Amino acid sequence: MKLIAVDYTSATAKEDFVRSLHETGFGVLKNHPISKHLVSQIYTDWQTFFDSPEKHNYLYNKDKQDGYFPPTVSETAKGSTKKDIKEYFHYYPWGQCPDQHKALLAQYYQESNSLAAELLAWVEQCTPPKVASLYSQPLSSMIEQSDQTLLRVLHYPPLKGDEELGAIRAGAHEDINLLTILPSANEPGLQVKAKDGSWMDVPCDFGTLIVNIGDMLQEASGGYFPSTSHRVINPDGADKTKSRISLPLFLHPKPEVVLSERHTAGSYLHERLVELGVI
Repeated sequence: MKLIAVDYTSATAKEDFVRSLHETGFGVLKNHPISKHLVSQIYTDWQTFFDSPEKHNYLYNKDKQDGYFPPTVSETAKGSTKKDIKEYFHYYPWGQCPDQHKALLAQYYQESNSLAAELLAWVEQCTPPKVASLYSQPLSSMIEQSDQTLLRVLHYPPLKGDEELGAIRAGAHEDINLLTILPSANEPGLQVKAKDGSWMDVPCDFGTLIVNIGDMLQEASGGYFPSTSHRVINPDGADKTKSRISLPLFLHPKPEVVLSERHTAGSYLHERLVELGVI
């Protein structure tokens, strides 16, 4: 498996990108419309949030799943017994957010959500007819007026050397949603599991955008678009005293959308959140 960055502006971008998603579950875009300057500003701005005790004023709402999630309630990847070494903030336009940090995040949410919707439309347009017949409704209509799309500001704190044996920053997992879009983080560590079981580093060139299939799209497509395992390790040779921040946007359908005979989007999300140990 090899991930090659697709030029968003090229004449064959749509076909090349969707082919990569089908073959690997991942795609990488360059020359995309999301501003590198905006992403850099958010990394800097939210580092101050995670460094400040004010974050505890925005503790997560268990029912709504918005707000600040401290390391003590961090996720445990399915099949793992160790919590990830991370803390994070869940942003929804309707949810809680400190005023001084909201403007940049709201701008990024809008821009990244628009791009994610466009990329989902690419997937819809390039889906083979036999696979498309499995969709209960067009993919693009699944997210219309959805208020479930989540922007997560992830902070992987500096490593102190006394971490629990075997614990890493994010255990091997698959995402829950339809598509995830992620600007390259400010530090390396993201890896994708290849079909032969080996782990491959994802390029962290600042300015590229990483996109991956989530479980909901795998479910809806009957496996045609695979939800590929990925993880965030504590990379050898990297400066482990540095924080790592990333900004995944999880594109979610409306809860009532039927994914398959087994699940609606709402039932699937609930099942996975229970498995992750956050509800």
